[in-house]
Amino acid sequence: MTDQETRGKDQRILVIIPTYNENENIQKIIPEVLEQDPRIEILVVDDSSPDGTGEAVQRWSEKTTRVHLYLRSGKLGLGTAYVEGFKYAIAKGYDLVFEMDADFSHNPKDLPQFLDAIDHHDLVIGSRYIRGVNVVNWPLSRLLLSYFANVYIRLITGIPVRDATAGFRCYKREVLENIDLDHINSDGYAFQIEMCFIAWKMGFRLLEIPIIFVDRYVGISKMNSGIVKEAIWIVWKIRFLSMIGRFKKKTS
Repeated sequence: MTDQETRGKDQRILVIIPTYNENENIQKIIPEVLEQDPRIEILVVDDSSPDGTGEAVQRWSEKTTRVHLYLRSGKLGLGTAYVEGFKYAIAKGYDLVFEMDADFSHNPKDLPQFLDAIDHHDLVIGSRYIRGVNVVNWPLSRLLLSYFANVYIRLITGIPVRDATAGFRCYKREVLENIDLDHINSDGYAFQIEMCFIAWKMGFRLLEIPIIFVDRYVGISKMNSGIVKEAIWIVWKIRFLSMIGRFKKKTS
């Protein structure tokens, strides 16, 4: 066994799943995520869902030490949920940290290909647009909005990523340790853009791998006009902060 294989065997992996009213989905996705790799653990960050999502996760956590619940006081947003999850991952010493949706738009069976790709990269992004357009069940208006939003992002920021708004990702811990998480205040698409851009400007190695994104079948989408508007202006903010040298690595 090589040194790299030995290190991989010992890696601790955390999949962060933010939830709000995902009771039916979360009970199905937890076992599917866990079966992809014995090293994987799950942290569900639940915003006090009134449909009992938190209670369902708590029952799972009582059955296995691989499932953890972070219960928040109310509906506080996707960005802050991930920031709380990232801080938890850093404090607990996880080596690899995933972002993943609870609604099966991100296929748990794709997790192994992320783990293969992360060996030689620092941030792996599950891309809907790296090989054509791989989106199922979206209305044409939303698909066009997402696709051309990413064109806009590349034009303004120069980031060499075709799907900077993607929410299925794997980070090495070093990336999260270098980013000032206390100053990441954006949400939704804007949060994904900001994290991706900062990692790139700090010199971390980014890789997109193709996935098929399938829109949710159960539950209600959290997308709204406020998320879109925030994403429009965040690209100018991060471009300006980059120009004044804000994004620099804190560790070697």
